[in-house]
Amino acid sequence: MEINPNKQVNTLLIGGGGYIGSHLISGLLASGRRVTVLGRSQLPRYPLSGEVEYCCGDFGELELIGRLLDKHQEVIHLAYATVPNTSFDNPLADLLQNLPPTVQLFAEAADRGVKLVLVSSGGTVYGEATKLPISEEHPAKPISPYGVTKLTLENYAYLYAATHGLKFICVRPANAYGVGQRPFSGQGFIATAMASIMKDQPVKIFGERGTVRDYIYVNDLASGIVSALEYGCLSQTYNIGSGIGRSNMDVVEEIYPLMSEIGCKICIEHFPVRVFDVHANVLDSAKLRQHTGWMPKIGFQEGLLMTRDWLRNCFV
Repeated sequence: MEINPNKQVNTLLIGGGGYIGSHLISGLLASGRRVTVLGRSQLPRYPLSGEVEYCCGDFGELELIGRLLDKHQEVIHLAYATVPNTSFDNPLADLLQNLPPTVQLFAEAADRGVKLVLVSSGGTVYGEATKLPISEEHPAKPISPYGVTKLTLENYAYLYAATHGLKFICVRPANAYGVGQRPFSGQGFIATAMASIMKDQPVKIFGERGTVRDYIYVNDLASGIVSALEYGCLSQTYNIGSGIGRSNMDVVEEIYPLMSEIGCKICIEHFPVRVFDVHANVLDSAKLRQHTGWMPKIGFQEGLLMTRDWLRNCFV
């Protein structure tokens, strides 16, 4: 399916009713696309633009996904049924809930010539890093079921590209944070730490200083996905991150003055290191910058301040 540059492109966003998807929509609309969001909830979990069509359903339903793909030239696959914590508790469920419907999606997209962006996981597919920051060529040896399934989905995408002509691009995001991220969801250390402090609850740290992660503001992540969609090369994988690593305690130390400004005190509670947490994960996004010109725009302190104010006014 060749896309006519003079015709408006229809983009299907699977799982677009979630945190990243709700921010990604703005970039897609700004690029002139018409956007349809497919989600499992009767209503999207996050408010969506009135310009967006929302469809409630399971992308694993063959008739539904086929009908939607017939009307769209692009699909961005954001949906995932589990988070790292729950995947470790039940690795078989993680595999069965995510692999079959996604492989079916690859087959249906390939049959129709629909371009697909697979949003994978930069934080889990690499495993323990031998060198930081991590480039896309780094060996992928995940140590969590979540990472294993994500990497398996990537491999199936390559398989369908080679055998069925699937036109896909894979992106591996760092840890998103920012306005709108709801705390205590099993993902999002920054939002959960800030909300815990505001509620006079301890911030949980696994290990002496916690894990080292690459935090990227959600708007920058969204613009990176759009850049990969528009300018990335087919069958290529792109990291999307800041290239800067911060431990959990580093983050808490940077949060401290912002929370002190609003009269909050910080209490830390340490727990044993979790076996499925890699020690450090920092992404090298040079390839995405070179291929697309993408650059992050929101500095860490600016992002923290906006996140704090949103949590203070809208959530806590």
